[in-house]
Amino acid sequence: ESARPESIAPHLSIHQPSNLTMSSGPELRGGNITLDSITAPTEVENRHTKIVCTLGPACWDVPTLEKLIDAGMSVARFNFSHGDHEGHKACLDRLREAASNKGVHVAVLLDTKGPEIRSGFFADGAKSITLVKGSQLTLTTDYSFKGDAHKLACSYPDLPTSVKPGQSILVADGSLVLTVLECDEAAGEVITRVENDAKIGERKNMNLPGVVVNLPTLTEKDIDDIVNFGVRHNVDFIAASFVRKASDVRKIRSLLAENGGQHIKIICKIENLEGLQNYMDILAATDAIMVARGDLGMEIPPEKVFLAQKYMIREANIAGKPVITATQMLESMISNPRPTRA
Repeated sequence: ESARPESIAPHLSIHQPSNLTMSSGPELRGGNITLDSITAPTEVENRHTKIVCTLGPACWDVPTLEKLIDAGMSVARFNFSHGDHEGHKACLDRLREAASNKGVHVAVLLDTKGPEIRSGFFADGAKSITLVKGSQLTLTTDYSFKGDAHKLACSYPDLPTSVKPGQSILVADGSLVLTVLECDEAAGEVITRVENDAKIGERKNMNLPGVVVNLPTLTEKDIDDIVNFGVRHNVDFIAASFVRKASDVRKIRSLLAENGGQHIKIICKIENLEGLQNYMDILAATDAIMVARGDLGMEIPPEKVFLAQKYMIREANIAGKPVITATQMLESMISNPRPTRA
């Protein structure tokens, strides 16, 4: 029986004769990296990682789409949180024209809007409200209520029974943080404390970290988008937003099969803690995974997002299923020609 020499650092692998066995332990990664691999020219044609590009007004004319294809676009993402079928169809036609001109296939990904919780509209035609740290803000589930800096509507009917005093509510991608003080189920209201100075507009997204939200994974809009656009126009992938359990995947697969879209692959977007907790079951049921770092960073501490990302990627690799890392990829290059070193 061989033993690990005490003088050797525990994270280093030791070569032993083949007829001897060693106890398993951590190995130092990166043994395949050499000086040659650093100094050799990059062989772009050997790239295995795919690039997903979200299409919008800045890039959806044919000449620009052709440039994207030349630059390496593998998949075109259509974001159904915005726009209508007519606009998306016109863009899809231009994409397929550009792909035909280049003699390549570009996959089409329909990204569903999914269920969402939003703040309401303001009174007196106001476009924004200013909230002051330490003040109280009442959230009402009466979505017809026109709000102000003291009371604001919320689109989630079950808010008073879903949150508890002490929990946080994040508004507008976390730019406004509220702490729950009191829940009044009879009145359909939640009284909160404003934790930071903020100015917000109407209909901003709201996150309830750690809360199991009672909302359907597929909304009526999502069903319409999948059936009357995705299946009708033969997209390649459905990226399903806010998937929380394996039954969500099976529901989407049934919807596709019932409408002649059984060949369309499903990419599950993991965006909240419930989806992360049920990840292994979701992974077994889906065709691919998307690590949706934006919303996930609202649900778990931002410094934990990279751990969740590595966990999900590793398990998807083991399962042999494609995995996409999304949100703020090379964000700095929106306004700079080169990425940051980070």
